[in-house]
Amino acid sequence: MFSHLPDSFLQMNTIFISILIEALPFVLIGVFIAGFIQMFISEKFIARVIPKNKFLAVIVGSLIGVFFPSCECGIVPIVRNLLAKGVPLHAGIAFMLTAPIINPVVLFSTYVAFGSTWEVPLLRVAGSLVVALVVGNIIAYFYKGTGLKDRFLKYEAAGEKVAVPAGNLAIASGPAESTTTNFQVLRTEKTPVRLEHNHAHHHDAEHTHTKMTFSQKVWHTVQHAVDEFFSVGKYLVFGALIAAAMQTYIKTSTLVSMGHGPILSILLMMVLAFVLSLCSEADAFIGASFRSVFSTQSIVAFLVFGPMLDIKNLMMMLGAFKAKFVLLIVTSVTIVVFLYALVI
Repeated sequence: MFSHLPDSFLQMNTIFISILIEALPFVLIGVFIAGFIQMFISEKFIARVIPKNKFLAVIVGSLIGVFFPSCECGIVPIVRNLLAKGVPLHAGIAFMLTAPIINPVVLFSTYVAFGSTWEVPLLRVAGSLVVALVVGNIIAYFYKGTGLKDRFLKYEAAGEKVAVPAGNLAIASGPAESTTTNFQVLRTEKTPVRLEHNHAHHHDAEHTHTKMTFSQKVWHTVQHAVDEFFSVGKYLVFGALIAAAMQTYIKTSTLVSMGHGPILSILLMMVLAFVLSLCSEADAFIGASFRSVFSTQSIVAFLVFGPMLDIKNLMMMLGAFKAKFVLLIVTSVTIVVFLYALVI
C-alpha cells in the first residue's frame, strides 16, 4: 500500500509518530495540572506564595519547578494558567524555563544516563537556574509588555481584575455575557468571584467559586483539561511534523562534521537540541551518546537548551504569547545558555 512512497517520507512519518507518542503523556499531565490550577488554586493563595519583590519572585519561580514533574511538552498550558491566575510574568517564565529540568524525574534520568555520576546533572541544574534568573530579571526590569496574547490577558474592569484564561473577554458588570470559552473567572467592583460554565448545549447556570462542591471542581478540572489539550495539541502536532522533517532531511552526521572547536560545538549541540525536540525525561540518554564526540560543555548546552527551546515547544509558546515576547525569550535564552556553556 505504501510501497510507492519514498523511504524518506516513511522515515519522517515514523519519527513524527514517535515524537507524538513520547510527548502526549506529558502534555496530558500538563493540561490536567493546568486544569487543577484553574479550579483549585485561588488568586489569594498565589498572592501569598509569590513575593512582591521582583528578584525574589524570580527566585521562587525558578525553584518551584522541583514540585512539578512536568516535561517541556506540557509546561506552556501550566504557565499560561498561572499567569491568568495572577502570577507575575517574570516569575512564570522563570518557572517555565526550569521546571522541565530541575524536577526529580529529569534529575534522576540524567544521573542514570551519565553513569551514575553527579557532574553533568548538577551542571544541568545550575545552568537552568542561571538562565532562569537572568532571563526572569530581564523580563522583570526591562520588559514592559504583557507577554500573553490578548485573549489570555488580565483586564482591568471597574477597578478590579478580570482573568480570562481562554476565549473572549466577558465583563460581568451586569448579567454575564455569553462567550466562546468554557471557563472564565470574573471579578468586578461589585461582583464576587464567579465561575461561569457555558456548555455547547447552552447550559447557563452560574456557580459561585466558593460554593462549588469538590466533585463539581473535579468535573470542571477535567473539562478544562480537555479544552487545554485541544488548544495546545495543534501546536504540538505542527511542531512535531517540522521536527520530523528536519531530522529526516538534515542529516545529523552533516551537522556533527561542522562542530569543530568549543564555540562551534556548543552552537551545534544547541541546534541539535532544538531540532531533535526530545522530551527532557529522555534527552539525557541521547546527550550521553555524544560524549565520545563532543565536550562536556557542549553536552550541557544540549541538555539545558533543549527543554527550554525546541520546535514543538516554540510552536506552543507562539500560541500563548505575543511574537515579540517569544523573540525576547528565544534570544535571551540562546545567549545565556551559550555563555554559560562557554565558561563552565
